Amino acid sequence: MIKNLLLVFIGGGLGSVLRYLLSKFLNQPGFTFPLGTFAVNIIGSFILGFLIGYLARHNYFNSEIQLIFAIGFCGGFTTFSTFSSENYTLLRGGDYQYLLFYAFLSLILGVLAIGLGFFTSKLT
Repeated sequence: MIKNLLLVFIGGGLGSVLRYLLSKFLNQPGFTFPLGTFAVNIIGSFILGFLIGYLARHNYFNSEIQLIFAIGFCGGFTTFSTFSSENYTLLRGGDYQYLLFYAFLSLILGVLAIGLGFFTSKLT
């Protein structure tokens, strides 16, 4: 168990550092569109999709590779990749109502939660 936690920790740390560096490089001052975050989310989604396919094809689920890269690295790099993967699973399963509900509600409530948190921070 400790080894698994350590693998996720290392992968998550590497993903977080890379996200920070890539965002700093791509998010240039004076440019309104958050290119760094956008790129990280899309790249992270691609990496997670690739890993899921690779791990499934080679029967490596619940392996150290999954822990350090899919859960740790992609989780630290972006949580959007997990969100995208879950939506893709719903799409592949034909669960269109849950797909729309999850995607729409996550986006709307996520933005509202940010606003609420920001508003609440002003009260303290």
